[in-house]
Amino acid sequence: MNAKQKINALKETINRHDHSYYVLDTPTVSDHDYDQLMRELIALEARHPELVTSDSPTQRVGGAPVDSFRQITHQVPLESLNDAFSFEELEEFDLRVSKVIEHPEYVVEPKIDGLSVALYYENGLFVRGATRGDGTVGEDVTENLKTIRTLPLSLTDTPPLLVVRGEVYMSKQVFQKLNEQREENGEALFANPRNAAAGSMRQLDPKIAASRRLDLMVFNIQAVEGKSFAHHSETLDYLQQLGFPTNRYRICTAISDCWAEIETINAGRTQFPYDIDGAVIKLNDLHDRQELGSTSKAPRWAVAYKYPPEQKSTVVRDIVVQVGRTGVLTPKAALEPVLLMGTTVTNASLHNQDYIDEKDIRIGDTVLVQKAGEIIPEVVAVIKDKRPADTVPYALPNTCPACNSPVIRDMDGVAIRCTAADCPAQLLRNIAHFASRDAMDIEGLGSSIVQLLVETDLIHSAADLYYLDVTQVEPLPRMGEKSAANLMAAIEQSKTRDLSRLLFALGIRQMGQRTAKQIAAYFGSLEALKAADLETLVKLGDIGEVTASYLLNWLANPHSQQLLDRLEQAGVNTISQTTQSDTRFTGQIFVLTGSLDHYTRDEAAAIIEGMGGKVASSVSKNTSYVLAGEKAGSKRQKAEALGLHILTESEFQQMIQ
Repeated sequence: MNAKQKINALKETINRHDHSYYVLDTPTVSDHDYDQLMRELIALEARHPELVTSDSPTQRVGGAPVDSFRQITHQVPLESLNDAFSFEELEEFDLRVSKVIEHPEYVVEPKIDGLSVALYYENGLFVRGATRGDGTVGEDVTENLKTIRTLPLSLTDTPPLLVVRGEVYMSKQVFQKLNEQREENGEALFANPRNAAAGSMRQLDPKIAASRRLDLMVFNIQAVEGKSFAHHSETLDYLQQLGFPTNRYRICTAISDCWAEIETINAGRTQFPYDIDGAVIKLNDLHDRQELGSTSKAPRWAVAYKYPPEQKSTVVRDIVVQVGRTGVLTPKAALEPVLLMGTTVTNASLHNQDYIDEKDIRIGDTVLVQKAGEIIPEVVAVIKDKRPADTVPYALPNTCPACNSPVIRDMDGVAIRCTAADCPAQLLRNIAHFASRDAMDIEGLGSSIVQLLVETDLIHSAADLYYLDVTQVEPLPRMGEKSAANLMAAIEQSKTRDLSRLLFALGIRQMGQRTAKQIAAYFGSLEALKAADLETLVKLGDIGEVTASYLLNWLANPHSQQLLDRLEQAGVNTISQTTQSDTRFTGQIFVLTGSLDHYTRDEAAAIIEGMGGKVASSVSKNTSYVLAGEKAGSKRQKAEALGLHILTESEFQQMIQ
């Protein structure tokens, strides 16, 4: 078997396993065996890059980031549906249809609350995909769609052209884990799975979309060549045969049967792994659809029934404040247990002080609750006429519930945050960040080892790492003599890191890698930085007043001072090894677009920043230069419209010589 035959055989086998695992939910091979097949394919394609095709499973990782999405005009418009909210409105729909179509037959399907997309296949291969947009023109999200494992890159049949419509969604389980992770990282939570799916699909970097583990369900053939169908139900069966994930459906001959199916779907909607916001009723006969046609807004042959959100009243017994791993204080309402959407709800997030104030939520109030996106319990409103006379407005505490340190409100948001560097609620995340690759780069000190050291009471801050003894670490589970020795060596080696890495490792609010590098290069030492004032920091150009204030407040905190003292006493380097001597780009802002021949974007950005310049992600009137390589996109067009200075790579090279 030659290389091409072997690659084709591996692709076919892996795609078959993917379909069984992701679409049919029936794994046919162990994870280890699957990984072995994938590694073999990757190795073969690396040796024979000319044999890599678009339908290879290795192409699901996503391409390079793009500046913006190009527009695609849909071959067949992606129409929206008229909504119905009662059985009477469904009867009116049926009456309108029956005036034209004798004895209409309907198909009823669950309605997934996701992001509508059109998928284009040529000769059985996926070639492009686009969002719905305004129904006529959408955005090209092909690379992001490729990362969805339930989307087949090649089909079991090869019509010359096939355009299908589907819904990209995020499962409830993935959504919950994503929000938990975002909460730990101090990021804003997604309101519901639909918003999360839409936000993920519109990421300019496909690798971010891939990390979100999106899913797909197809529900309509928009166009097809070489095939003909009489009924919608036939098309759904055909799509399933091709390898697409499709939803359940029921054929009904009366609108009352449609209503019975709608109620059946509603009764079991909490059991769906994805968010269901209604049911869709469509004419089954495709010729009848053509006869009815569409209005300027929606087809006359279909309607979407929307389920009302289930709301229940209950009592707020208490408001409990939790401290997240970024120090943010998050209030939660402890509720009198209430059955909602099939589960017992005992608490609901109150988000922040502004949310509490806006709804005037108090302990003892009777409130209406529902599940946002049918997943997250939320307080909708207070029933004021049931409010006890002795209730008082609620305010978050002035000190951290975990460590009693003072709390402050973010200057650029609504979050209220603990100021202590050694707050126990933040300890695990802070130390894991301190040891991470871009920070102090302590090899072998991952989250699980950090948790082990904290749980065994060996460390209470990042500084404690440098006071550990090998005899303390060696007896720990999963360690042993060699692992303990390697970890201690890695901790010792980290003492030599540059001041910029230390500043980033400390987890100071808004202290990113670039800001840390700029501060370290300017001040040269931690001692000099401690004496800095607001005016000096702001003059650095890339550091705004808010970021400077966060840094100064952190340095002034007694907990922070104690942490820094212990780090210095342990021998951790506090000197910048790369002081900035070349300042030719000071005060100048660069934007990079397109691909360069001699540098990666990161390399070009490092050169600019090393000479005192700033690299921005978007073009504005404040941009000094736009460095444009091959295939420069919308950033170059905007720069031309603003009359900005556009640099070629050769011009940039002359500037830095």
